[in-house]
Amino acid sequence: MAKNSNSIMNPNAREAMDRFKMEAASQVGVNLKDGYNGDLTSKEAGSVGGQMVRKMIEAYENGLK
Repeated sequence: MAKNSNSIMNPNAREAMDRFKMEAASQVGVNLKDGYNGDLTSKEAGSVGGQMVRKMIEAYENGLK
């Protein structure tokens, strides 16, 4: 059976990613709720994803120092 590319094997990792996503959303002013967020606009969803990527790159760069 094929594995879903969005599946996270470790439940702790899923919780950490959800917290990270909520933090990123609050930083860009997007109100996420637990569960389904399909009513977000593409702009809102993109701003959350973009903020997450910026934070991950920042953390990586700080780890190199």
